[in-house]
Amino acid sequence: MIKSMTGYGSAKGAVDDLTITVELKSVNNKFLDASIRMPRSFMFAEDAVKSAVQRHISRGKIDVFVNVDTSEAKGMKVKVNETLLKGYIEAIGHISDEYSLPNDMTAMSVSRFPDVLTVEKADLDAEAISKGIASVAEQALSDFDTMRLREGEKLRDDVLTRLATIDRYVTQIEQESPKTVAEYRARLEAKMSEVLGTAGIDENRILAEAAVFADHIAVDEETVRLRSHMSQLTTMINGSSPTGRKIDFLIQEFNREANTIGSKCQNSDVAHLVVGLKAEIEKIREQIQNIE
Repeated sequence: MIKSMTGYGSAKGAVDDLTITVELKSVNNKFLDASIRMPRSFMFAEDAVKSAVQRHISRGKIDVFVNVDTSEAKGMKVKVNETLLKGYIEAIGHISDEYSLPNDMTAMSVSRFPDVLTVEKADLDAEAISKGIASVAEQALSDFDTMRLREGEKLRDDVLTRLATIDRYVTQIEQESPKTVAEYRARLEAKMSEVLGTAGIDENRILAEAAVFADHIAVDEETVRLRSHMSQLTTMINGSSPTGRKIDFLIQEFNREANTIGSKCQNSDVAHLVVGLKAEIEKIREQIQNIE
């Protein structure tokens, strides 16, 4: 079953005395672009999370949010970056003196500056925590995939419905094209009769002219290729592997055949059918932008 590139997933779990929450959301993108956001003190687990993402997703822009709640953790230590804090205080004092601004620093206000306070866990088992975070990420990704599969099923149904409509348009075009040749021959005979009068009409000349015209407007090759493309798209859309990029290329071939048919059409009925055909192809092109 195909998957949508857009989705959301979340999971929560515990590693030792830490509570881990992982949330994921994604939007369309030509390639895989994963952004992992997690507390700096746990960045050692970033590669494990990225590996989990790459096992589940082949393309799309995905944001992964990892939150680690250490409030229940034992042996946690809060440290002050003394050098950085002094730098902040001196800089604020300089601004106050230089620009005659009130210096209203408090312990609470300076503690909120970036990296002034850090939280460390004594004897942190990085490997165990990495595995734990990756495990929670896998659960979130499974939830994420469930949503993407539901959306993918809707996309598949919509594309198949539009393919059925395209098939009807192609059938109608195939039925209308011979009529154009017959109408052209009738017009040609009428014109030659008007010009030649009783002198007689050369049937072979009419047949030759009609044959040249028929060859010029023939769309058999285009409709055959369109049906082949439709069969390929049906196979892809019912498959399980990521095929979004392949389908994108295939839809370009759909458009090429439709444009050729449009350039060959010689009556308004076929022209209207081609407009409807191209509209359905464009709707499929829009939909498949969401397919992984």
